[in-house]
Amino acid sequence: MAAYLLKRTFVLILTLLLVSIAIFAVLMVIPGDPAQIILGIHATPETLRNLRQQMGLDRPVIIRYLHYMKNLALGDLGRSITYDVSITSLIISRLHVTIPLAILSLIFAVSISIPMGIYASLHRNRPGDYGVMVFSQVGLAVPAFWAGILLILLFAVTLQWLPAGGFHAWQTDPIKALRSLLLPAFSLGFVRAAVLTRMTRSSMLEVLGEDYIRTARSKGLPKRRVVYKHAFRNAIIPVVTIVGLQAGDLLAGAIIIENVFHLPGVGRLVFEAIGQRDLPVIQGVVLLIAVMIVVINFFIDVAYRYLDPRIRYE
Repeated sequence: MAAYLLKRTFVLILTLLLVSIAIFAVLMVIPGDPAQIILGIHATPETLRNLRQQMGLDRPVIIRYLHYMKNLALGDLGRSITYDVSITSLIISRLHVTIPLAILSLIFAVSISIPMGIYASLHRNRPGDYGVMVFSQVGLAVPAFWAGILLILLFAVTLQWLPAGGFHAWQTDPIKALRSLLLPAFSLGFVRAAVLTRMTRSSMLEVLGEDYIRTARSKGLPKRRVVYKHAFRNAIIPVVTIVGLQAGDLLAGAIIIENVFHLPGVGRLVFEAIGQRDLPVIQGVVLLIAVMIVVINFFIDVAYRYLDPRIRYE
């Protein structure tokens, strides 16, 4: 186990290094001069040259990358061109919206998909199974932002049960803050639930056809025990893998949903940064999303041994 953890840690560090290189390289080739963006089109060449020197834009690319990595090691993502503040503090100030939104979306997705996937596997080729498959097909076909608009029309405009957008601070009114996240969280979770439902169903069907499940049934064990203790426990590995991938993907999906519901989170921050060509902020947010995905998958790989004792690490 120790050797496996050491190997996975090395792969984690190497992956993060490659991610940082890729993000840095992509943003280097994007047209646009940060100094020109800051000073405007009427800036003199001398003023532009001085600002480029101050920002280190006149240095060789390799020197700029090493300086960038040094700052990353210190937790410094640079300064925003638009807001002229630390990007690290700017992102942290928005996480109080995006992190609860992602967690709530994942809770919705898991709580809906796993029971439906198990139900469909136990009622294969019956009306209930077909109904679950129709639900998953609709979830795969409908984009999250379109689902959000439909939910606004139904629950905010027609029924007036939930707010159509905006966000109340947690410290001011936690209940209103939670209500503000329900519709966007369900919009994000709906699409993820469709994928998880199909994965849960197919994984359960595969396990339910194994010999040890038939043996457990022949011994007269209760159906609930066979399904949840024997079958579902062994079918959970691919489901957990997809959940881990979606956990990181939710941060990327929040970019659109937070703009649909006018939420002041990281997604809206990067959307505004794209419009203002604030490349350092875009770089910081993309790096954050990539790191989250890599780290989450690292912990999922480590958790496999505890989810399935049959797995052995060489």
